[in-house]
Amino acid sequence: MDKRELGGFLRARREALRPADVGLPELAGGRARRTPGLRREEVCDLAGVSANYYERLEQARAPRPSPQVIDAIGRALKLSEAERAHLSRLAGHAPPVRSGEPEKVPPGVLALLDRIGPVAAYVCDARHDMLAWNDLAAALVTDFGALPPAERNVLRLAMRLGPTVCSAPPEAAGGFEAQAAAQSREALTRRPHDSALRRLVGEFAERVPGFAAEWRRNDVRPRATLRKRVDRGELGVLDLDSQTLAVPGSDLRVVMLSAEPGTLAHDKLTRLQLRRTAPAPSSRP
Repeated sequence: MDKRELGGFLRARREALRPADVGLPELAGGRARRTPGLRREEVCDLAGVSANYYERLEQARAPRPSPQVIDAIGRALKLSEAERAHLSRLAGHAPPVRSGEPEKVPPGVLALLDRIGPVAAYVCDARHDMLAWNDLAAALVTDFGALPPAERNVLRLAMRLGPTVCSAPPEAAGGFEAQAAAQSREALTRRPHDSALRRLVGEFAERVPGFAAEWRRNDVRPRATLRKRVDRGELGVLDLDSQTLAVPGSDLRVVMLSAEPGTLAHDKLTRLQLRRTAPAPSSRP
């Protein structure tokens, strides 16, 4: 049980919940609320738990709550399925995942990378290490194969390449930093002894203020689709959809960068793919 993380998560989710979300008035006794979100006693009433015990949970002073208490608090806070699973792990009700040898990418996923048309795709694990990619992803971002294995990491690439990996169009909600923070926090809950991932998160937080701000939000809800802006030099700027699919039974994720057919970005991706697959010119005179 990670008492400090558990307390921080409960407090963040309580403060993010509006009274109207649970059928309570926005005003308290005719006066505006002085603090954001719900009061502790309101959560306790909704969950049917002791106010003193819940306060000690948020202050990291309480003993481990039972699964029944965790379930009641999860319902009171309107947690999503992913957030409830995260809460259970923080409370010590799910065994942590051991961090050992890198996972192997299933053959079917490797085949998918080369079959999906003008879509840049790569596979990464819980540590954000890139384990496989297709030619279009290498052409769009960087030549991953030329990098040392330790540098084939989404967060390290974001620190090195900056906007090529991180930026989002101004109108886009959320962004890469929010996604990375949610995925990293969820992974560290399942892998609390993964010192390599913990160091990487700390380094990224120091280098990227947006990630540090998102990390403090204690959010563990990854977004299925993001908008990403890539500056590809001679091709110009491409606004792409970044979609993430989980590989069942593993910590692997398939990230796909694509554009809607008929758009300029889709045309540019298609040209880039054709350039990668075009046969080399003959060396004969």
